Amino acid sequence: MTAEATAAQAVRRLTVLYDADCPLCAHVRHWLARQRQLVPLDLVPAGSEEARRRFPGLDHRGTLDEITVVADGGQVYRGPAAWVVTLWALAEHRPLAHRLATPAGARFARGAALAAAKWREGHRDRPGGGWGGGVYRTADGWTYDPQHGWSRTTPSCADGSCTTG
Repeated sequence: MTAEATAAQAVRRLTVLYDADCPLCAHVRHWLARQRQLVPLDLVPAGSEEARRRFPGLDHRGTLDEITVVADGGQVYRGPAAWVVTLWALAEHRPLAHRLATPAGARFARGAALAAAKWREGHRDRPGGGWGGGVYRTADGWTYDPQHGWSRTTPSCADGSCTTG
């Protein structure tokens, strides 16, 4: 189920799936836990047994690559939309979330999400013991490979990612 399909449904609780092995993600998780929440946030490690139990139909490998938030009504938010809905749940940051939900704000939210992804990739596989590896991919076709930088592949019906059916 997508956020668009159930936009009218009330959201009473959000589950934020975060990469527990990522220092930035763990820092943000602790920051979120300290914030006053208008909508309660459950902070669950992505790919964990708890996440798999709660959301058996979710692409759990994908949740390690891109921030994913699941609402109590089944709405799934990824990437920049996940950041915006998480900020919306916080008392002090709801006005910012409303600004980021505008077309101009969405560009800023996307840039912030891509910057965080780039930071994460730049800090993976560090000498002396890293915390992961691989390539960062977003649901809308953007890919960050530490060796080649950012690129975008337009989804097509041939590879099964056509949204028009």
